[in-house]
Amino acid sequence: MTSLPSLTVVIVAWQRPQTLRRCLIGLQQQDHPAMEICLIVDGPTGEQVFDAMRQAGWNAVFAGNPGGNISAARNIGIDLARGDLVAFIDDDAVPEPTWASRLAAAFADPQVVAATGYTRGRNGISWQWTSSEVDALGQDHAMPVFSENTIVPGTAARAVKPVGTNCAFRRSALMAVGGFDPAYEFYLEDADIGLRLAVQGSTAVVPGAVVHHAFAASERRRADRVPTDLRQIGASAQVFLRRHATPDLWPQAIEALKSDQKARIARHLSARRIDRRDAARLNGTLLAGLAEGQERALPFLSPLSRATNPREFERLVGTGPRTGLVIAGRIWQARRLRAQAAAAARSGLITTLILLSPDFRAHRHHFHPEGYWEQVGGLFGPSDCSQPRFAFWRFGARIAAETLRWADFRPMGKN
Repeated sequence: MTSLPSLTVVIVAWQRPQTLRRCLIGLQQQDHPAMEICLIVDGPTGEQVFDAMRQAGWNAVFAGNPGGNISAARNIGIDLARGDLVAFIDDDAVPEPTWASRLAAAFADPQVVAATGYTRGRNGISWQWTSSEVDALGQDHAMPVFSENTIVPGTAARAVKPVGTNCAFRRSALMAVGGFDPAYEFYLEDADIGLRLAVQGSTAVVPGAVVHHAFAASERRRADRVPTDLRQIGASAQVFLRRHATPDLWPQAIEALKSDQKARIARHLSARRIDRRDAARLNGTLLAGLAEGQERALPFLSPLSRATNPREFERLVGTGPRTGLVIAGRIWQARRLRAQAAAAARSGLITTLILLSPDFRAHRHHFHPEGYWEQVGGLFGPSDCSQPRFAFWRFGARIAAETLRWADFRPMGKN
């Protein structure tokens, strides 16, 4: 492997120790040889995770999460980081084993100050996010789905949006622009940093740097992705306009936001996930947030100073290239094969288990808490939306095809 810049991975966690544990196991399987982890955690979660990591022989840097302001928490991570690069991932996400090295490799071009990868949704196959540009109104503009790394220059009015759960930056560039803006307590902080960094250099879109994002329940949404409060979305949208757009453009952007959120609420209402009272309340929280964002203080973002903490880079033990293993079988062999996959993962192999049933159910792919990747689905079912609902496969041919498909992103292989 060619030399890669050192990387600090910052995780802002809040009261989700189980998903955080999966994320950490995924990070320990990274093939990047020079990584450290910085956990910004709440008290109860932090104690549980710290004890578990210490017992397992892991090392990480810890700091308390002030709660309620993701930008402030990210800035704590930037201050503590000692890597040349700082990457961010959510506590309800898991990176594929080549995620960190692929993001880091993009910075070989000196013009690159930021990089963002692609993110899969809950089924582990469909894209949740690929790449987009964001403009001064906070509106996204879809980009092509790239098959290879693409470096995209930007401006202060339009730039690549680094996805908050799958992005990395030169630490020096983050510090030069003052880090994340604490006026964004939640939402659009990634879009804002993308525009502010565009004057420093270009952003690399890295499709092979893949994260699986669960969208776990939080204080702002349920497990079925139904929002419980839109106040922060409204407030951050208004802050974004104040930061980046002239006042004459605000009305059209606010109307677009209201229309998008109204359609979102209507979809949940139609699916009977909420009732009309819930819909009215959510709309009210959006309007309250817009009003709050109009009054929220906008601090001056001066460059961040170098931390005086003399701490050295604390390399995460055990990362680096590993051998991969694919295990495949029928669903009725699941108990035995899962035990075999877990044992292989414990031995240090990057392990993928493919379990097929004799039907046409759609496929799902996820990271198991025991440390291996598992794909389940019908022998004749689709493994992505481009395939027909039913297709005839022989068992061996199907296994070979699925192994090759995932090998394109090497979630199971050696660098």
